[in-house]
Amino acid sequence: MNKSKTQENLTVEWNKINWRKAERLTFKLQKRIYQASERGDVKAVRKLQKTLINSWSNKVLAVRRVTQDNTGKRTAGVDGIKLLSPQQRIELVSQLKTTGKSQPTRRVMIPKPGTNESRPLGIPTMYDRALQAVVKAALEPEWEAKFEPNSYGFRPGVRFVG
Repeated sequence: MNKSKTQENLTVEWNKINWRKAERLTFKLQKRIYQASERGDVKAVRKLQKTLINSWSNKVLAVRRVTQDNTGKRTAGVDGIKLLSPQQRIELVSQLKTTGKSQPTRRVMIPKPGTNESRPLGIPTMYDRALQAVVKAALEPEWEAKFEPNSYGFRPGVRFVG
């Protein structure tokens, strides 16, 4: 049975995860996706994306991003979960799979600035947010290679200096 290089076992403690190693392994796979996309090797891109989506390192980083780093980390979805303990985060990592259907989003009306109007905002559950982060990490490198080099709008890692 193949095991991830960062996953010793499922009983690993959240606070003892080697974050640098997880980031390095995820970045290496993203770099390979980028290079394959630049070459036009669609088959290799899909294979590497599948590998990255199933990667323990990527899942751990995604869960950390949505439960600790994100400013909306304390916003509950329809499931009502706001905070996760380190043990619950490890359980969430082991549950992340791309099959199945997402849960409905919680709809909240937020006011528009300067007017009395409001707009709807959909808040996904923690599980769905983590899964979105996993898939986003796999899709971004492919499209980053295809973007126009002079386009700066809404692109990760690209800073406009001018």
